[in-house]
Amino acid sequence: MNIGNKMKFRTDINGLRAIAIIGVVLFHFNFILVPGGFAGVDVFFVISGFLMTSIIFRGIEENSFSIFKFYIQRTNRIIPPLAVLTLVLLILGWLYLSPTDYKALSKHVLGSLGFVSNIIYWREVSYFDAAAYEKWLLHTWSLSVEWQFYILYPIILVFLKNFFSFNNIKWFILFGTIISFSISVYAVNKWPIPAYYLLPSRGWEMLLGSLAYLFPITTTTTEKNKKLLELFGFSLIVLSFTLITKENLWPGYLAFIPVFGTYLIIISNRQKSILTNNLIFQKLGKWSYSIYLWHWPILVYSYYFPKDNWYIIGIPLSILLGWLSFKFIESYKFPSVKNLQQLISLKATMFFIVLLIVSAAVYLSNGATLRYPDKDNLLIEELSSEVIMPRRENGYCFYSFDNKTLNVDSSEGQECFLGKTSDIKDVDTLLFGDSFAGTYDPFWNKIFMKINKTYQSVSTNWCTPSFTENFTGRKSDLSYKQCLLNRTFLKESISKKKYKNIIFASSWNSVLQQGYMDDFLHVVDEASKQGINVFVMATPTSYIRDPIPLFIRSVYEDEPFILNKYERSYKSNNYVNDFLSKKLKTYPNVYFIDRKMMFENTSTFEYKGSSVPYSLDGNHMSLIGSIHAADYFSTTAEYITIIENME
Repeated sequence: MNIGNKMKFRTDINGLRAIAIIGVVLFHFNFILVPGGFAGVDVFFVISGFLMTSIIFRGIEENSFSIFKFYIQRTNRIIPPLAVLTLVLLILGWLYLSPTDYKALSKHVLGSLGFVSNIIYWREVSYFDAAAYEKWLLHTWSLSVEWQFYILYPIILVFLKNFFSFNNIKWFILFGTIISFSISVYAVNKWPIPAYYLLPSRGWEMLLGSLAYLFPITTTTTEKNKKLLELFGFSLIVLSFTLITKENLWPGYLAFIPVFGTYLIIISNRQKSILTNNLIFQKLGKWSYSIYLWHWPILVYSYYFPKDNWYIIGIPLSILLGWLSFKFIESYKFPSVKNLQQLISLKATMFFIVLLIVSAAVYLSNGATLRYPDKDNLLIEELSSEVIMPRRENGYCFYSFDNKTLNVDSSEGQECFLGKTSDIKDVDTLLFGDSFAGTYDPFWNKIFMKINKTYQSVSTNWCTPSFTENFTGRKSDLSYKQCLLNRTFLKESISKKKYKNIIFASSWNSVLQQGYMDDFLHVVDEASKQGINVFVMATPTSYIRDPIPLFIRSVYEDEPFILNKYERSYKSNNYVNDFLSKKLKTYPNVYFIDRKMMFENTSTFEYKGSSVPYSLDGNHMSLIGSIHAADYFSTTAEYITIIENME
């Protein structure tokens, strides 16, 4: 994203920046024409690699390169606009964010300014999860990757220059590119989230940009060939924007398409091309970094404070704020700095340090709860902490591969018992399914403790009840291997009639949408034929966004908590439950446990004087919600019928 000193301004690279920012912004504002617009970040990475290599190699060749000076130049370009953005967010957060959200923001400010936000987000959320849209600085992960590259790259090159010639160093970089690309292809299948965020699997994109500088293969080609290279490169980028989607593993080998396309445009070096050197692209290219900084918080605003058709305002506002940031912040000429002492004495440095201190203070004060002296902050923290997922580490059975410590294991993944666990010899009930089954662990644990019985729970990520290899998640995920083991266990258990009762729970809407409902109904049919009692749990109400921040905000702001307006449409929310309710009636010994049996209403329940959402994240049920649903279920007439059939 940066232009180096002693290098002629490249209009083609500036135009590439415009192409990249257009793809990213349109993708984030949900334009269906650019489902792969997130690849614009990969375009930026290639540009950065090219420009940084040109700066470093020119400096080394002229014996004028200084690592300290290099870092200062990058700092002057990147940090001031970012620091101003974080300051604005901290001010607005003080005014409008709940302590929980404000604490999260302060943590992310520290991560962004320290350029480790990619590591933080790797541990917190997938880039494409719905929860990502509530993280104000998620987009700074790419800046962190770049900075980590900026820090390591010149040190490595200067070190190598002491032992090798420039020609040999070029081949080292080529070798490093191949290694990093190999890591990316391997890691994206085994560890998709860290592969997306971390430098080892992203470095090859910047290194390929380096190769564009180190091996200028088009210096003797004709203008016609340059045009063909540029057009081919441009086509590759457009294809990646339009044909690739967030469902594809990324970066991996598919990322080679936009990355190679960018490489081709750079080496074609066409400065008068209408594709890149036009008025609109040149302006957007100059403002691209600042547009990138501002567009994401503007988008997050529409999720915190929902607005219809927000892109009509959000995109022009992103461009406007990007232009203002470029004009008054990016373009500001900072005084030259020759040593660390001069750097520390700058007002800008003091501002940066104060910003870090303020962010740390907000974080350590739990989001500045002093703003709400009349609120029971401990109660709110308790409520927000008790909505956790019922995983093994908090006493339940869900074998979640979101927990990085788990391994595929046929025994450990299938031998977990709840209820009256003192006697597991005569277990006659099995709970089976995916994460939605896992959220029912507290529900059935409460029930089985009451009836003095034990049940076995077998659930893991995306593992819908089936005998096939069909999978609602990514088959590259470890959960798929565990799921195949679980399904083999289920098939054998049914064929041998190991259980009197089997309880199924899953994301039924995903099952139906992906065409796997017949797989599940086949399982039901086989169990029913064996005389096994089958109980199918309805999915909880799902919402377009995570209701927990809405709940916490409503408590602090003394506003009514109205969750129903965030419910998804009938087709994606209630249709599948209605479908199952009717379909399962055609099988003997099969019972559908509908929402009305478990929830007083579809949204909230009363807990310690507050209306708390049942939901954990907009889809799953929380641990505390699951327990409360069990309490309510125990008071209904249907409860007696279900328990009598189980016993």
